[in-house]
This record gives sequence, structure tokens and C-alpha cells, in this order.
Amino acid sequence: MYARFMLVAFAAGSLFASAADEVTLQLVAKDGKFTPTTLTAPAGKLIRIEITNAGNTPIEFESNSLRKEKVLAPGAKSVVVIRSPSAGTYDFYDDYHQATGRGVLIVK
Repeated sequence: MYARFMLVAFAAGSLFASAADEVTLQLVAKDGKFTPTTLTAPAGKLIRIEITNAGNTPIEFESNSLRKEKVLAPGAKSVVVIRSPSAGTYDFYDDYHQATGRGVLIVK
């Protein structure tokens, strides 16, 4: 009975990431620009990018290399989750403001 309980407890615990296994980054979009333009995170961790659209027009966070996209209305907030990326440099951009809305995520 004890062994079965321990196996179930271990399996359940492995489904949830601990706070030490994740990193939360803040990103603000306004008037076709991201602030900051460079985000940095450790490799192998779950990365949460909390995006706030502080502008008066919609934005679309998009990254081909991360395979992520998220549309936000003016004043909206949302989160993009990236699961344990490898070390590298990942570009992202605002699809509605491609000339000015660019940034990079550096994973070390």
C-alpha cells in the first residue's frame, strides 16, 4: 500500500513544475515597439513571457523560431509559455508593426 501511494505521489508531483523550474519575463508592447527589446532566460526552464499591450492598437506577438503567436487587443494582457528551450537566440516581432516591433529572446 505504501509503495503504491509513493508511486502515485511521485507521478503526480512530476506533472507540475516547481517555481524553481520556471522563469517569468515581462514584455510591454506600445506604439509598434517592444520594451525591453532583449529578453534573457536560462536554458532548460519553462519560460513564461507576460505580454502587456499598452498601446491603442492590436498587436500580434509572433516568433517563427519558437512557433508561438498571440494577438492582444489594446489594453490586454496575456502569457506565452515556452517549454524548456535549448540555448540559442530566438527572434520575435509584432506582426502588425514588423518594421519597428522586433525583439529577441536569448536563452543561455
